[in-house]
Amino acid sequence: MQAITIVIGLGRSGIGAARLLKSEGNYVTIFEKEEGEEVIALAKELRNEGIEVKLSQSLEISNFESYLERLSLVVISPGIPWNHPTINKLRAKGIIIKSEIALAWERLKQFKWIGITGTNGKTTVTYLLHHVLKENNLEVEMGGNMGRPATEIAISLKNENTISPKWLIMELSSYQLESEANISPYIGIWTNLTPDHLERHGSLERYANIKKTLLSNSQIAIYNADDKYLISIKDSLKKGVWISSIYETKTPNPPNYWVNTEGIIMENSIELFNSKLFQLKGKHNLNNLLLVVAASRALGIDGESIGESISSFKGVDHRLEKIGCLNGSEVFNDSKATNFDASVTGIDSIPYPCIVIAGGLAKEGDPSLWISTLKRKACAIILFGASRKELYELITSNGVTSKLISVKGLEEAVDQSVQISQRIKAKSIILSPACASFDQYKNFEYRGDHFKELTLSYIKENR
Repeated sequence: MQAITIVIGLGRSGIGAARLLKSEGNYVTIFEKEEGEEVIALAKELRNEGIEVKLSQSLEISNFESYLERLSLVVISPGIPWNHPTINKLRAKGIIIKSEIALAWERLKQFKWIGITGTNGKTTVTYLLHHVLKENNLEVEMGGNMGRPATEIAISLKNENTISPKWLIMELSSYQLESEANISPYIGIWTNLTPDHLERHGSLERYANIKKTLLSNSQIAIYNADDKYLISIKDSLKKGVWISSIYETKTPNPPNYWVNTEGIIMENSIELFNSKLFQLKGKHNLNNLLLVVAASRALGIDGESIGESISSFKGVDHRLEKIGCLNGSEVFNDSKATNFDASVTGIDSIPYPCIVIAGGLAKEGDPSLWISTLKRKACAIILFGASRKELYELITSNGVTSKLISVKGLEEAVDQSVQISQRIKAKSIILSPACASFDQYKNFEYRGDHFKELTLSYIKENR
């Protein structure tokens, strides 16, 4: 009787895990709680590949009972808590529980990984580092928490005609790292740490410790000295390379990479290149650049070559992505700003006064800096989604005097932003949710794509 593996969820990571296990001769079944048109079509495609798919299958222990005699492994997606009650019941029955990233690590650990983690900025760092290495003719693959699942990379590398990469650049979230503490990259990068996912991890300390493990396991650890939390725990961290965009030469314990008063990227006392070559706005993106410079130099790329490479980098979708101009206002898609701190970073980086579109599914976190940023920069705030009432009360109770509107969905929010921009001379319109997307969208990419579709239709009408 052949053993069965059950994969939970028809998301990217679940599909990647299922296909990898099927390619290795395993009998695989996917459980998916949804049953919409898109899900049905995807299920049909996977069934044609020999993967069984069970739809409308919630994560209840009763749904596993008929499989228990043959069940050897359950693979869970990052969105499922590692200590979910059903998962714990399966463990108690002797069932092995793994995550998609754990499967990938087991099959890809012979390659040199560059692991990138942090609350914000990790996707930009991942894409920018990938861009620099590719521009300098290094064989490199990119995946993980964004875009391409790591298991999908593992499948592609089984093909004899595939060129083996020199480096694997992996964005790694706390959800992924929580499920696999053995990931040991050649280079580990920690962008920053602010309160996020506390509803899952319980405390800031636990959230930080999950990420700290990645850096402890790395041969080379790279940190952001401008992050208050990282500096506060510096003595407990593995010794490594530090970057800072606000370093003053009189400061003790200088960072290894910094920016001088003329905007030159410095490696200790050596000039590398002018930061003006970098097109992305904001201090946070200067920090992202410095992290990439530190990693690139660790791989032996010279400063001039790094400067030439970064000059052609245009940014990442949904991360302060400029869409166009509408009624004289620049329009930005920052759908990846899924918490208060990420929203503040985006709003602080664009021309103001601005119209801010925010909302979705609220997370735990300190909103005080977000509120003060809205007071300084927003001429209008449009709220949408499941937590719009909660955010409305938060904003009004804290004395924000900007024009405030609450609507059900993003379509109405964009329509309102267009109407307001016709009456108010706002310099920018930004989708800066400060919330998760799961109330109305599959993920932040779907939300950002919808925003782009809506705004571009107005931009075309106004040409």
